[in-house]
Amino acid sequence: MLSLQIAVLAQNQADAADIWRIVTIAGILAGLFFVIVVLGIFASYFRWWIQSFLTGAGVSIFDLVGMTFRKVKPGVIVPCKIMAVQAGLNDPEMTTKALEAHYMAGGNVPLVVRSLIAANKAKTIRLSFREATAIDLAGRDVLKAVQTSVYPQVIDCPPRGSGPKSLDAVAKDGIQLKVKARVTVRSNLQQLIGGATEETIIARVGEGIVSAIGSAQDHKAVLANPDMISKAVLARRLDSQTAFEIVSIDIADIDVGENIGARLKADQAEADTRVARARAEGRRAMAVAQEREKEASIQESRAKLVDAEAEVPRAIAESFRSGKLGVLDYYKLRNIDADTSMRKSVADASSPSNDSPVAGA
Repeated sequence: MLSLQIAVLAQNQADAADIWRIVTIAGILAGLFFVIVVLGIFASYFRWWIQSFLTGAGVSIFDLVGMTFRKVKPGVIVPCKIMAVQAGLNDPEMTTKALEAHYMAGGNVPLVVRSLIAANKAKTIRLSFREATAIDLAGRDVLKAVQTSVYPQVIDCPPRGSGPKSLDAVAKDGIQLKVKARVTVRSNLQQLIGGATEETIIARVGEGIVSAIGSAQDHKAVLANPDMISKAVLARRLDSQTAFEIVSIDIADIDVGENIGARLKADQAEADTRVARARAEGRRAMAVAQEREKEASIQESRAKLVDAEAEVPRAIAESFRSGKLGVLDYYKLRNIDADTSMRKSVADASSPSNDSPVAGA
Protein backbone atom coordinates (compact mmCIF):
# COMPACT_ATOMS: atom_id res chain seq x y z
CA MET A 1 0.00 0.00 0.00
CA LEU A 2 2.82 2.36 0.84
CA SER A 3 4.63 1.47 -2.31
CA LEU A 4 1.51 2.21 -4.32
CA GLN A 5 1.20 5.64 -2.78
CA ILE A 6 4.85 6.35 -3.50
CA ALA A 7 4.36 5.32 -7.12
CA VAL A 8 1.30 7.59 -7.50
CA LEU A 9 3.16 10.51 -5.95
CA ALA A 10 6.09 9.95 -8.25
CA GLN A 11 3.72 9.84 -11.25
CA ASN A 12 2.08 13.11 -10.16
CA GLN A 13 5.44 14.79 -9.80
CA ALA A 14 6.39 13.59 -13.27
CA ASP A 15 3.16 14.96 -14.75
CA ALA A 16 3.66 18.31 -13.00
CA ALA A 17 7.19 18.46 -14.34
CA ASP A 18 5.91 17.78 -17.87
CA ILE A 19 3.24 20.49 -17.57
CA TRP A 20 5.79 22.99 -16.30
CA ARG A 21 8.09 22.04 -19.12
CA ILE A 22 5.31 22.61 -21.65
CA VAL A 23 4.38 25.96 -20.08
CA THR A 24 8.01 27.01 -20.13
CA ILE A 25 8.42 26.03 -23.77
CA ALA A 26 5.19 27.90 -24.68
CA GLY A 27 6.37 30.97 -22.80
CA ILE A 28 9.72 30.84 -24.56
CA LEU A 29 8.02 30.49 -27.93
CA ALA A 30 5.66 33.38 -27.15
CA GLY A 31 8.58 35.47 -26.02
CA LEU A 32 10.51 34.62 -29.18
CA PHE A 33 7.44 35.53 -31.31
CA PHE A 34 7.06 38.83 -29.47
CA VAL A 35 10.75 39.56 -29.90
CA ILE A 36 10.52 38.71 -33.59
CA VAL A 37 7.49 40.97 -34.03
CA VAL A 38 9.18 43.81 -32.18
CA LEU A 39 12.36 43.32 -34.15
CA GLY A 40 10.34 43.26 -37.39
CA ILE A 41 8.55 46.46 -36.52
CA PHE A 42 11.75 48.05 -35.32
CA ALA A 43 13.53 46.93 -38.47
CA SER A 44 10.73 48.38 -40.65
CA TYR A 45 10.76 51.80 -39.02
CA PHE A 46 14.30 51.91 -37.66
CA ARG A 47 15.62 53.95 -40.57
CA TRP A 48 12.89 56.60 -40.24
CA TRP A 49 13.06 56.60 -36.45
CA ILE A 50 16.84 56.97 -36.29
CA GLN A 51 16.73 59.85 -38.81
CA SER A 52 14.03 61.55 -36.79
CA PHE A 53 15.88 60.95 -33.55
CA LEU A 54 19.21 62.26 -34.81
CA THR A 55 17.67 65.38 -36.40
CA GLY A 56 15.29 66.18 -33.57
CA ALA A 57 12.19 65.90 -35.73
CA GLY A 58 10.25 64.36 -32.83
CA VAL A 59 8.64 61.44 -34.69
CA SER A 60 8.43 58.47 -32.32
CA ILE A 61 8.20 54.79 -33.16
CA PHE A 62 4.57 54.81 -32.06
CA ASP A 63 3.83 57.65 -34.49
CA LEU A 64 5.36 55.54 -37.25
CA VAL A 65 3.25 52.54 -36.32
CA GLY A 66 0.15 54.75 -36.18
CA MET A 67 0.92 56.03 -39.69
CA THR A 68 0.76 52.47 -40.96
CA PHE A 69 -2.68 51.94 -39.49
CA ARG A 70 -3.84 55.33 -40.85
CA LYS A 71 -2.47 54.43 -44.32
CA VAL A 72 -0.01 57.30 -44.29
CA LYS A 73 3.41 56.79 -45.88
CA PRO A 74 6.19 57.44 -43.35
CA GLY A 75 8.53 57.98 -46.29
CA VAL A 76 6.60 61.17 -47.05
CA ILE A 77 5.92 62.59 -43.59
CA VAL A 78 9.29 61.94 -41.88
CA PRO A 79 11.53 63.55 -44.56
CA CYS A 80 9.20 66.57 -44.71
CA LYS A 81 9.29 66.95 -40.93
CA ILE A 82 13.10 66.64 -40.99
CA MET A 83 13.32 69.30 -43.74
CA ALA A 84 11.14 71.67 -41.73
CA VAL A 85 13.19 71.20 -38.55
CA GLN A 86 16.51 71.55 -40.33
CA ALA A 87 15.29 74.70 -42.12
CA GLY A 88 14.31 76.28 -38.83
CA LEU A 89 10.57 76.52 -39.39
CA ASN A 90 9.02 77.38 -36.03
CA ASP A 91 5.35 77.30 -36.98
CA PRO A 92 3.58 75.63 -34.01
CA GLU A 93 0.77 74.47 -36.30
CA MET A 94 3.08 72.34 -38.42
CA THR A 95 3.05 69.20 -36.29
CA THR A 96 3.32 65.58 -37.35
CA LYS A 97 -0.43 65.17 -36.95
CA ALA A 98 -1.03 68.24 -39.11
CA LEU A 99 1.22 66.88 -41.85
CA GLU A 100 -0.61 63.55 -41.70
CA ALA A 101 -3.99 65.32 -41.88
CA HIS A 102 -2.89 67.28 -44.96
CA TYR A 103 -1.63 64.08 -46.57
CA MET A 104 -4.91 62.26 -45.92
CA ALA A 105 -6.83 65.27 -47.31
CA GLY A 106 -5.07 64.77 -50.64
CA GLY A 107 -2.52 67.54 -50.30
CA ASN A 108 1.05 67.59 -51.53
CA VAL A 109 3.02 67.63 -48.27
CA PRO A 110 6.55 67.92 -49.79
CA LEU A 111 5.45 70.83 -51.98
CA VAL A 112 3.94 72.65 -49.01
CA VAL A 113 7.08 72.19 -46.89
CA ARG A 114 9.37 73.34 -49.69
CA SER A 115 7.21 76.42 -50.24
CA LEU A 116 7.34 77.27 -46.53
CA ILE A 117 11.13 76.86 -46.53
CA ALA A 118 11.43 79.11 -49.61
CA ALA A 119 9.20 81.76 -48.02
CA ASN A 120 11.19 81.58 -44.77
CA LYS A 121 14.51 81.99 -46.57
CA ALA A 122 13.18 84.98 -48.52
CA LYS A 123 12.44 86.75 -45.18
CA THR A 124 10.10 89.18 -46.94
CA ILE A 125 7.24 86.76 -47.59
CA ARG A 126 4.75 86.04 -44.85
CA LEU A 127 3.31 82.56 -45.30
CA SER A 128 1.94 80.34 -42.56
CA PHE A 129 1.41 76.58 -42.61
CA ARG A 130 -2.36 77.03 -42.58
CA GLU A 131 -2.25 79.38 -45.59
CA ALA A 132 0.11 77.10 -47.50
CA THR A 133 -2.08 74.03 -46.98
CA ALA A 134 -5.20 75.99 -47.95
CA ILE A 135 -3.55 77.18 -51.17
CA ASP A 136 -2.39 73.65 -51.95
CA LEU A 137 -5.83 72.12 -51.35
CA ALA A 138 -7.36 74.85 -53.53
CA GLY A 139 -5.45 73.43 -56.48
CA ARG A 140 -2.83 76.17 -56.80
CA ASP A 141 0.91 75.52 -57.05
CA VAL A 142 1.99 77.09 -53.77
CA LEU A 143 5.72 76.67 -54.51
CA LYS A 144 5.35 78.43 -57.86
CA ALA A 145 3.41 81.20 -56.11
CA VAL A 146 6.24 81.69 -53.61
CA GLN A 147 8.81 81.69 -56.40
CA THR A 148 6.76 84.27 -58.30
CA SER A 149 6.74 86.42 -55.17
CA VAL A 150 10.55 86.25 -55.04
CA TYR A 151 11.15 86.45 -58.78
CA PRO A 152 8.37 88.49 -60.46
CA GLN A 153 6.74 87.07 -63.57
CA VAL A 154 6.43 88.89 -66.89
CA ILE A 155 3.10 88.62 -68.74
CA ASP A 156 2.72 89.67 -72.37
CA CYS A 157 -0.35 91.74 -73.22
CA PRO A 158 -1.80 90.54 -75.50
CA PRO A 159 -0.47 87.05 -74.74
CA ARG A 160 1.67 85.29 -77.29
CA GLY A 161 -0.14 82.83 -79.47
CA SER A 162 -3.48 84.59 -79.07
CA GLY A 163 -5.60 85.90 -81.93
CA PRO A 164 -4.76 89.64 -81.97
CA LYS A 165 -1.07 90.52 -82.10
CA SER A 166 -1.50 93.98 -80.57
CA LEU A 167 -3.91 96.14 -78.61
CA ASP A 168 -5.61 98.56 -81.02
CA ALA A 169 -6.90 101.88 -79.73
CA VAL A 170 -7.88 105.19 -81.34
CA ALA A 171 -6.90 108.61 -80.01
CA LYS A 172 -9.27 111.57 -80.15
CA ASP A 173 -7.69 112.80 -83.42
CA GLY A 174 -8.84 109.57 -85.10
CA ILE A 175 -5.42 107.90 -85.53
CA GLN A 176 -5.17 104.24 -84.57
CA LEU A 177 -2.28 103.05 -82.39
CA LYS A 178 -1.15 99.43 -82.07
CA VAL A 179 0.41 98.70 -78.68
CA LYS A 180 2.22 95.73 -77.13
CA ALA A 181 2.83 95.77 -73.38
CA ARG A 182 4.62 93.66 -70.80
CA VAL A 183 3.22 93.44 -67.30
CA THR A 184 5.51 92.48 -64.42
CA VAL A 185 3.59 90.84 -61.57
CA ARG A 186 4.31 88.98 -58.38
CA SER A 187 2.08 86.69 -56.40
CA ASN A 188 -0.14 88.06 -53.66
CA LEU A 189 -0.24 85.06 -51.33
CA GLN A 190 -2.94 86.55 -49.11
CA GLN A 191 -5.35 86.75 -52.08
CA LEU A 192 -4.20 83.64 -53.92
CA ILE A 193 -7.30 81.76 -52.76
CA GLY A 194 -10.29 83.13 -54.62
CA GLY A 195 -8.25 85.76 -56.46
CA ALA A 196 -8.43 86.25 -60.22
CA THR A 197 -5.77 84.71 -62.46
CA GLU A 198 -3.51 85.94 -65.26
CA GLU A 199 -6.39 86.19 -67.75
CA THR A 200 -8.05 88.85 -65.60
CA ILE A 201 -4.81 90.84 -65.34
CA ILE A 202 -4.38 90.73 -69.13
CA ALA A 203 -7.97 91.80 -69.72
CA ARG A 204 -7.80 94.67 -67.23
CA VAL A 205 -4.46 95.94 -68.53
CA GLY A 206 -5.74 95.80 -72.11
CA GLU A 207 -8.84 97.75 -71.12
CA GLY A 208 -6.74 100.34 -69.29
CA ILE A 209 -4.39 100.81 -72.28
CA VAL A 210 -7.28 101.26 -74.70
CA SER A 211 -8.93 103.75 -72.32
CA ALA A 212 -5.69 105.71 -71.83
CA ILE A 213 -5.08 106.04 -75.57
CA GLY A 214 -8.73 106.90 -76.21
CA SER A 215 -8.55 109.79 -73.74
CA ALA A 216 -5.43 111.28 -75.39
CA GLN A 217 -6.07 114.39 -77.48
CA ASP A 218 -3.38 113.62 -80.04
CA HIS A 219 -1.65 110.37 -81.03
CA LYS A 220 1.64 112.25 -81.34
CA ALA A 221 1.58 112.95 -77.61
CA VAL A 222 1.27 109.22 -76.94
CA LEU A 223 4.13 108.43 -79.32
CA ALA A 224 6.31 111.08 -77.70
CA ASN A 225 5.51 109.98 -74.14
CA PRO A 226 4.47 106.30 -73.96
CA ASP A 227 4.85 106.16 -70.19
CA MET A 228 1.67 108.21 -69.89
CA ILE A 229 -0.14 104.97 -70.72
CA SER A 230 1.67 103.10 -67.94
CA LYS A 231 0.96 105.81 -65.39
CA ALA A 232 -2.71 105.97 -66.33
CA VAL A 233 -3.09 102.19 -66.10
CA LEU A 234 -1.22 101.85 -62.80
CA ALA A 235 -3.32 104.61 -61.27
CA ARG A 236 -6.47 102.51 -61.76
CA ARG A 237 -5.37 99.74 -59.35
CA LEU A 238 -6.10 96.94 -61.79
CA ASP A 239 -4.66 94.26 -59.49
CA SER A 240 -7.40 94.51 -56.87
CA GLN A 241 -9.12 91.20 -56.04
CA THR A 242 -6.53 89.28 -58.04
CA ALA A 243 -3.87 86.75 -57.08
CA PHE A 244 -1.13 89.07 -58.32
CA GLU A 245 0.34 92.47 -57.57
CA ILE A 246 1.33 94.58 -60.56
CA VAL A 247 4.92 95.77 -60.22
CA SER A 248 5.22 97.67 -63.51
CA ILE A 249 3.67 98.03 -66.95
CA ASP A 250 6.13 98.57 -69.80
CA ILE A 251 5.17 99.54 -73.36
CA ALA A 252 7.23 97.17 -75.49
CA ASP A 253 6.11 98.42 -78.91
CA ILE A 254 3.80 101.07 -80.31
CA ASP A 255 2.97 101.58 -84.00
CA VAL A 256 0.69 103.90 -85.95
CA GLY A 257 -2.23 102.20 -87.66
CA GLU A 258 -5.00 103.51 -89.89
CA ASN A 259 -6.69 106.89 -89.86
CA ILE A 260 -9.90 105.61 -88.37
CA GLY A 261 -11.32 109.11 -87.92
CA ALA A 262 -10.98 109.98 -91.62
CA ARG A 263 -12.46 106.65 -92.64
CA LEU A 264 -15.40 107.16 -90.31
CA LYS A 265 -15.96 110.67 -91.66
CA ALA A 266 -15.84 109.35 -95.24
CA ASP A 267 -18.30 106.63 -94.35
CA GLN A 268 -20.52 109.20 -92.65
CA ALA A 269 -20.34 111.49 -95.70
CA GLU A 270 -21.25 108.58 -97.98
CA ALA A 271 -24.14 107.73 -95.70
CA ASP A 272 -25.30 111.37 -95.68
CA THR A 273 -25.08 111.43 -99.49
CA ARG A 274 -27.22 108.33 -99.73
CA VAL A 275 -29.74 109.85 -97.35
CA ALA A 276 -29.83 113.09 -99.37
CA ARG A 277 -30.28 111.13 -102.59
CA ALA A 278 -33.08 109.15 -101.06
CA ARG A 279 -34.79 112.31 -99.88
CA ALA A 280 -34.37 113.98 -103.30
CA GLU A 281 -35.73 110.91 -105.00
CA GLY A 282 -38.67 111.00 -102.64
CA ARG A 283 -39.34 114.66 -103.45
CA ARG A 284 -39.03 113.96 -107.21
CA ALA A 285 -41.43 111.05 -106.94
CA MET A 286 -43.83 113.26 -105.00
CA ALA A 287 -43.60 115.99 -107.69
CA VAL A 288 -44.22 113.44 -110.44
CA ALA A 289 -47.21 112.13 -108.53
CA GLN A 290 -48.59 115.64 -108.11
CA GLU A 291 -48.07 116.29 -111.83
CA ARG A 292 -49.96 113.11 -112.65
CA GLU A 293 -52.74 114.19 -110.31
CA LYS A 294 -52.98 117.60 -112.00
CA GLU A 295 -53.04 116.01 -115.46
CA ALA A 296 -55.81 113.72 -114.28
CA SER A 297 -57.66 116.73 -112.89
CA ILE A 298 -57.31 118.52 -116.25
CA GLN A 299 -58.63 115.50 -118.10
CA GLU A 300 -61.50 115.33 -115.68
CA SER A 301 -62.28 119.03 -116.27
CA ARG A 302 -62.15 118.51 -120.03
CA ALA A 303 -64.56 115.61 -119.73
CA LYS A 304 -66.92 117.82 -117.76
CA LEU A 305 -66.59 120.53 -120.43
CA VAL A 306 -67.43 118.07 -123.18
CA ASP A 307 -70.42 116.92 -121.18
CA ALA A 308 -71.54 120.55 -120.71
CA GLU A 309 -71.08 121.29 -124.46
CA ALA A 310 -73.14 118.21 -125.29
CA GLU A 311 -76.02 119.69 -123.29
CA VAL A 312 -76.11 122.89 -125.40
CA PRO A 313 -77.81 121.38 -128.52
CA ARG A 314 -80.29 119.66 -126.28
CA ALA A 315 -81.08 122.92 -124.52
CA ILE A 316 -81.50 124.69 -127.89
CA ALA A 317 -83.79 121.98 -129.18
CA GLU A 318 -85.82 122.15 -126.02
CA SER A 319 -86.04 125.92 -126.40
CA PHE A 320 -87.32 125.50 -129.98
CA ARG A 321 -89.97 123.08 -128.82
CA SER A 322 -91.14 125.29 -126.00
CA GLY A 323 -91.11 128.45 -128.14
CA LYS A 324 -88.61 130.26 -125.98
CA LEU A 325 -86.10 130.51 -128.85
CA GLY A 326 -86.87 131.55 -132.41
CA VAL A 327 -85.05 130.97 -135.66
CA LEU A 328 -83.69 134.50 -135.81
CA ASP A 329 -82.42 134.22 -132.27
CA TYR A 330 -80.69 130.98 -133.18
CA TYR A 331 -78.96 132.55 -136.20
CA LYS A 332 -77.85 135.50 -134.12
CA LEU A 333 -76.34 133.04 -131.63
CA ARG A 334 -74.55 131.26 -134.47
CA ASN A 335 -73.20 134.54 -135.80
CA ILE A 336 -71.91 135.51 -132.36
CA ASP A 337 -70.23 132.10 -131.99
CA ALA A 338 -68.61 132.40 -135.43
CA ASP A 339 -67.41 135.90 -134.67
CA THR A 340 -65.92 134.72 -131.37
CA SER A 341 -64.11 131.84 -133.10
CA MET A 342 -62.72 134.26 -135.74
CA ARG A 343 -61.46 136.68 -133.12
CA LYS A 344 -59.81 133.81 -131.22
CA SER A 345 -58.09 132.59 -134.39
CA VAL A 346 -56.81 136.08 -135.17
CA ALA A 347 -55.54 136.47 -131.59
CA ASP A 348 -53.72 133.13 -131.73
CA ALA A 349 -52.09 133.99 -135.08
CA SER A 350 -50.80 137.35 -133.83
CA SER A 351 -49.45 135.91 -130.55
CA PRO A 352 -45.55 136.14 -130.21
CA SER A 353 -45.33 132.58 -128.91
CA ASN A 354 -46.60 131.31 -132.27
CA ASP A 355 -44.07 133.34 -134.33
CA SER A 356 -41.33 131.04 -135.64
CA PRO A 357 -37.69 132.24 -136.00
CA VAL A 358 -37.85 131.90 -139.75
CA ALA A 359 -40.95 133.99 -139.99
CA GLY A 360 -39.43 136.63 -137.75
CA ALA A 361 -36.34 136.81 -139.94
